[in-house]
Amino acid sequence: MDKKADFIFLPEQIFNREFVLTAIAAKFKVSVQDIEDYRILRRSIDARKSVKFNIRLEFILKGELFTDEKINFDFKNVQNSSEVIIVGAGPTGYFAALTCLQKGLKPIVIERGKPINERKHDIALINREQVINPESNYAFGEGGAGTYSDGKLYTRSKKRGDNLEVLQLLNYFGASNDILIDAHPHIGTDKLPSIMKNIRTKIINCGGEVHFNTKIIDFGIENNSVKSLICEDGKEFITNNVILATGHSARDIYGILYERNVKLQEKGFAMGIRVEHPQALIDSIQYKRKERGEYLPAATYNLVTQVENRGVYSFCMCPGGTIVSAATDAKQIVVNGMSNSIRNSPFANSGIVVELQPEDFANYSENKILSGLEFQKTLEQMTYQNSASGLRAPAQRLNDFIKGRISIGLPESSYYPGLINSPLHFWLPDIISSKLRMAFKEFDKRMKGFVTDEAIVVGVESRTSSPIQIVRDKATLESVSLKGLYPCGEGAGYAGGIVSSAIDGVQVVKSISAKLNN
Repeated sequence: MDKKADFIFLPEQIFNREFVLTAIAAKFKVSVQDIEDYRILRRSIDARKSVKFNIRLEFILKGELFTDEKINFDFKNVQNSSEVIIVGAGPTGYFAALTCLQKGLKPIVIERGKPINERKHDIALINREQVINPESNYAFGEGGAGTYSDGKLYTRSKKRGDNLEVLQLLNYFGASNDILIDAHPHIGTDKLPSIMKNIRTKIINCGGEVHFNTKIIDFGIENNSVKSLICEDGKEFITNNVILATGHSARDIYGILYERNVKLQEKGFAMGIRVEHPQALIDSIQYKRKERGEYLPAATYNLVTQVENRGVYSFCMCPGGTIVSAATDAKQIVVNGMSNSIRNSPFANSGIVVELQPEDFANYSENKILSGLEFQKTLEQMTYQNSASGLRAPAQRLNDFIKGRISIGLPESSYYPGLINSPLHFWLPDIISSKLRMAFKEFDKRMKGFVTDEAIVVGVESRTSSPIQIVRDKATLESVSLKGLYPCGEGAGYAGGIVSSAIDGVQVVKSISAKLNN
């Protein structure tokens, strides 16, 4: 007998064991007393009319055991194996390193920032004293930007590889079993640091290396091939294979590559603001009830529309989350969102960003390739100039932003450094501001009550993805202009988010392994 089936339950029913057992017994025509146990295999929420859980579950009868589906990954001892240098200890870099262990290659991970515990201290200084360490912040350090950006694991990038393999690896290193079940899995910023440390421990125990506080400042090149990496402290790593997984905020890397005539090209990306609502308001809109109750999670949303041939969409939506300061240097303001595993903040926030194409920012630099980067910098510095002091972020009531009027006071916010009342509708570039205002009106039609004086917009959300792509061969994933260099992940312009970045790291190592074994 196939003991797997799909069910639809109300929120209060799914957490009632006796109700679930009765439903299983009725569907399979067995006695409740004969059922030993059940487990959920897939879970999603359908709130289109009334709130329901779509569930796929498996049960066993008395005397039976569940088949253990936990995977034991084959991590080899690679102490004396061929070396692969990995620049960056974010999702791309660490998953590339784990794949090296599986393929019998020795990963040497080089990270400009600090290990996770020391990084926590620098992030605390950002919030408490508004001091940014340019090498250790929300973007740089062990785990990369993903560690302090919520840990959402949803991706549309199914063509890049096996998403399930990434989820299973995260589960192996400490993530909850829920990430293998939920339609939109989430780990939480409070859980990710220990997972990153577990991955690092595995790399080292298997003979790999992880070097922190090690910043790359140049490449040693001979005959259009990588021969070494040169560090700021004078250290040099000799290598023929470099995975470049530095993330989209490592802007200095683009300058180094440009000076070394590595082929780059400009690409479209998105920028905008972060919008914040009371979580209770989003719950009432999405669940169509006054209170979500004890059985439902903090509600989320996913919004997208077209305005004058440009996409405007929600990005990194954080239910029960907080807005954080994601700048990587002085005199710039950048915001992002995060949430802990239980998503218990009274606020919901999301980036709302506008799709930009190279023609939209072509005049921001004499160098066409770097124009998008300069546009990013200009907007971040402009936001700082409108912040009055420190890392206080300019903000405006959502209703006032749409109507083009100055706000009278601001509601409470999760943004710890504090807000300053500012007319974002006036000083944001029109190509962003005008499209946001039109999109918000459309979003309010889909989520009635979304536009309200209780909501605020906070500037700016500028680091959604890289404005530059490091061009690589589609088959080998190697740079088309520098042999031995494998641009990878968000910073190279080939991924967006934890899962797609991790998958890209996995795929690149598979390509290197195939080359070395030929």
